[in-house]
Amino acid sequence: MNARWKRNAVVLTMAVLVCAAVALNWRYSGQEALEGVQEAGTKILGEAALVSGREEDGGAPVSAAPEDEADVYTGSDYFASARLTRQQARDSAISLLQEAAAQENADTAVANEASQGIQVLASFTLKEAQIENLVTAKGYADCVAFMGEDSISVVVSTGSGELTGEDVAKIKDITMSETGYPASGIKIMAAN
Repeated sequence: MNARWKRNAVVLTMAVLVCAAVALNWRYSGQEALEGVQEAGTKILGEAALVSGREEDGGAPVSAAPEDEADVYTGSDYFASARLTRQQARDSAISLLQEAAAQENADTAVANEASQGIQVLASFTLKEAQIENLVTAKGYADCVAFMGEDSISVVVSTGSGELTGEDVAKIKDITMSETGYPASGIKIMAAN
């Protein structure tokens, strides 16, 4: 009974930590996206606006054509949508693992494996956030990281849309130190 209590406490603690990391990442990326919108005058995926059919100053009808999907996934919108998609996939996986661990007839090995899976996903989330923060601290406009078991992909926004050898070296150094992955397991690319 005591071991089960400890296991449940560990699972609950990890779930709280994952939720806190998600909330901090969501808050940080949301503030950054709003700042970019205010500066550039663009829209965020999922952002709604009241449409009256008339402009405020002259009463002329406004034709609101829907945004092209390709426009939505470029620039800062790409980073916001990538983070959201990554988080939704993680939340879904964590939910499945929590259900597996919480089943009454679940074997202890299955419950332990599910708990370890949750811990791995929480670790990935924290490392991705740390890498993203460190890369943007180096002066890059935005960054999103996608971590797997033995590899990681980092997408970086630069002013020119290209990465120099020096850029790749900086980002690879940050990624290697945070993940412990070898250089061969790290893929770095610039967002267009």
